[in-house]
Amino acid sequence: MNSNEVKGLTVQELKEMQDSNENYVIIDVREPDETDICSLGGINIPLGLIDQNVDKIPTDKMAVLVCRSGKRSYMATLFLQQEYNLENLYSLNGGIIAYARDIDKSMTLY
Repeated sequence: MNSNEVKGLTVQELKEMQDSNENYVIIDVREPDETDICSLGGINIPLGLIDQNVDKIPTDKMAVLVCRSGKRSYMATLFLQQEYNLENLYSLNGGIIAYARDIDKSMTLY
């Protein structure tokens, strides 16, 4: 795979993984005040701190990076692939907004 290619995951694919209890981790790259509003769980590592927290990202299972709209998770995934050669990363397409719209309409959006 080219290090400039980011693997994306749709919210429907994430929902299937949640329902089947697949072994994966969510890395939320939003700021803590954003995760207080709504969250898919997982580990909160704000985008600006991702460089200092690479050791918190498991490499032995799929890691799904999440943000509000998909832009920050895309940038974080690209950065981690290029700088640390991590290949188990997926960016959630459309982010929390898409998840709330298509999967869980009860989520609070901001």
